[in-house]
Amino acid sequence: MGMAHQRSKLVRSGFAFAVLGALGSLGVVAGSSVARADFRLCNNTNARVSVALAYTNGASWVSEGWWNIKASVCEVLLRGPLAAQYYYIYAMDERGGEWKGKAYMCTRDREFRIDGREDCFVRGYDRSGFFEVDTGKDAKNWTVQLTDPIQTR
Repeated sequence: MGMAHQRSKLVRSGFAFAVLGALGSLGVVAGSSVARADFRLCNNTNARVSVALAYTNGASWVSEGWWNIKASVCEVLLRGPLAAQYYYIYAMDERGGEWKGKAYMCTRDREFRIDGREDCFVRGYDRSGFFEVDTGKDAKNWTVQLTDPIQTR
């Protein structure tokens, strides 16, 4: 993981997200890849993004971050065959855009790995809304592609 991202410098705005098939006009495309058994994220935007990932290990929730991914670069977030069907992503860019959802997990400004998703504030963490990635029942690898929303005229 790269340096911690300074979230305090960002002004949040509502970047859109979507999973493949939702009109193709929004900002996240997910799909199975044939390369190797990993969970990867590709930053197909023109800005560096900071990414947090959450998943369940079967017994409890884990959230971790930040991966700082340069524009037009893909990075492996988890190595090896997928251990779960659902993964959760929260990302933000240097311009204040974010990719988010309604699955709330614990985060913090600097590098983190947090067990559990309950009582984030009480435990001294922030709480961020992650979007869900459904990799399907039998996927061994998956790639999420972050993209800027297509501008409509």
